[in-house]
Amino acid sequence: MCGLLAYLSTDADRVAEPIVDDVREALHCLHHRGPDDTAVWSDPNVVLGFNRLSIIDLEGSPQPLPYARDRYRILFNGEIYNYLELREELQAAGAELATHGDTETIVAGYHLWGQDVVRKLRGMFSFVIWDTETRTAFGARDPFGIKPLFTARLADGALVFSSEKKAVLEMLGGSAAAGGVDAASLQHYLTLQYVPEPATLHRGIRRIESGTSFTVVDGELHTSRYFHPAWNPRPVPAGREQELYDRIAATLDESVAKHMRADVTVGSFLSSGIDSTAIAALAHRYNRDLMTFTVGFQRQAQSEIEIAAESAQILGVRHVPVEITAEDFAEAIPTVVWYLDDPVADPALVPLYFVAREARKHVKVVLSGEGADELFGGYTIYREPISLSWAKKLPAPGRRAMARLADLLPEGVRGQDLLRRASMPLEQRYYGNARNMRDDELAALLPGHDPDLSHVAVTEDLYRQTREAGYDEVTAMQYVDLFTWLRGDILVKADKMTMAHSLELRVPFLDTEVFAVASTIPVDQRVPRRGDATKYALRQAMAQIVPPRIMNRRKLGFPVPTADFLAGPLHEWARGIVTDSQTDEWLDRAHVLGLLDRLRQADEPSKRIARQVWEVLVFMVWHGIFVEERIRPDIPETVYPVKL
Repeated sequence: MCGLLAYLSTDADRVAEPIVDDVREALHCLHHRGPDDTAVWSDPNVVLGFNRLSIIDLEGSPQPLPYARDRYRILFNGEIYNYLELREELQAAGAELATHGDTETIVAGYHLWGQDVVRKLRGMFSFVIWDTETRTAFGARDPFGIKPLFTARLADGALVFSSEKKAVLEMLGGSAAAGGVDAASLQHYLTLQYVPEPATLHRGIRRIESGTSFTVVDGELHTSRYFHPAWNPRPVPAGREQELYDRIAATLDESVAKHMRADVTVGSFLSSGIDSTAIAALAHRYNRDLMTFTVGFQRQAQSEIEIAAESAQILGVRHVPVEITAEDFAEAIPTVVWYLDDPVADPALVPLYFVAREARKHVKVVLSGEGADELFGGYTIYREPISLSWAKKLPAPGRRAMARLADLLPEGVRGQDLLRRASMPLEQRYYGNARNMRDDELAALLPGHDPDLSHVAVTEDLYRQTREAGYDEVTAMQYVDLFTWLRGDILVKADKMTMAHSLELRVPFLDTEVFAVASTIPVDQRVPRRGDATKYALRQAMAQIVPPRIMNRRKLGFPVPTADFLAGPLHEWARGIVTDSQTDEWLDRAHVLGLLDRLRQADEPSKRIARQVWEVLVFMVWHGIFVEERIRPDIPETVYPVKL
């Protein structure tokens, strides 16, 4: 695990001491990703910088790691969970391995198998390999996008790659040199609550997409998608459902076992849901001293803390709760946004920041349950195609009439949103789990609102692929979420908030072998037509892992009280952010203040309006840090000196 920074130039005379110094200085932005070791290596075309967090082969795999008598140098961020099996395969093929870690298996595999090595890797990763003989580079990002990788072209023509956008900004020379704020990305952010890949909020910085490899030849970047997630549902014969459930349970158990591979202590996050509980229960099989960690809000009527503590007691694991206040929440925002690189308006990432901070005092690695909903059909919204099936039977004029009726009804009237959504095809109504602003609301907020730019621009190619594959609407929604919500929100907050504390987070559900099983589950075993169940097959599989008292308990979700905070204890704090912000070029601040007033004046503050205000606040803090450079978060120089 590390933070990587690579500078690649086609000019043999370009790499001189000032460039090496620039890379060394920019590495400071990645200190939290790798406080255990720092190194810089260069040749006439390349400077490779590295900060390391030691997890596997603590002493034997320093990076940039050489291979094949120094022909290659590799920078690698992540973990390869099948590295032991790959080592055996490589050695059987005659490969010479000098270390005991997973980094060398990637570069040795590239030497032996070429670019096909990425298809053999089971894990989370972003890496760059420099070939000193061909003067070319090869790299890739893991199938689901667990580990980030940013890229930009510098003014001198060189390409730079980094685990953090901040380091790229350092190499470019600041926000203005990075092209300034991308208006299209801002509009998408306010709709989706994240910036969709491959864009960032700076015009001149992009992301290597999930499941994508790349080459740099003669200074030109070429990308290629190597992972094409495909669902192939197989009918389950009556009476043989248990075989499916057993296969799911066995595959997840095997995934957790591999994700437990480390030379340091591994813990687990634990919430009220069965996903994290199942991961913790399985992890406990392989570590009888497992520690679990949970976060909740002070004085909340029903908290994750109490429910998770009960689960931990039932599972027989050691448990550490973290409780935070509204004041803690607000005080952490600038630091949290600095670590994020680009704004993500998911309030749940703030408590995640705090529980990761506590966990890092005890362990260096944690497991978590991200990805279960996307792979197994767990979101309630996936039931919508069933609830709206009646609307598909209506002729087009009938659906248009519903849309007109919805527009005539006063805003907020019960049933209005149902009519509006029933009148739309899936491609228009569904673009992920966050539906924070409609076009009319965006137009009121954004002076530069582009009416021709909508969420459809983000998802249209994805929906085309689902039509070509012949997917039903539920599967289409899951497919879209893999490329939008999962990698844009869920995995960004998971990676950034844990790495902020030099804590490695592992997600056993997001494993290619687990996906291979999940992709075969028929839709009625994901969201049955009767009842209100979701991820049905997974729940049945977990019944043999999670004790019944936990299985039969209703999930609380993670209730971040954003509306209550903004209407109450954090109202003046929020007004201060808006009035101090220098974002008039982008936002109508009077409109935002009006939304804040509506929150305070309402008997029960609107969660929808609170989400909209929260999005704006996060962007304003981001703008204050990375564009105005007015806000300077207090970022700790070191991580916890606990011996692990």
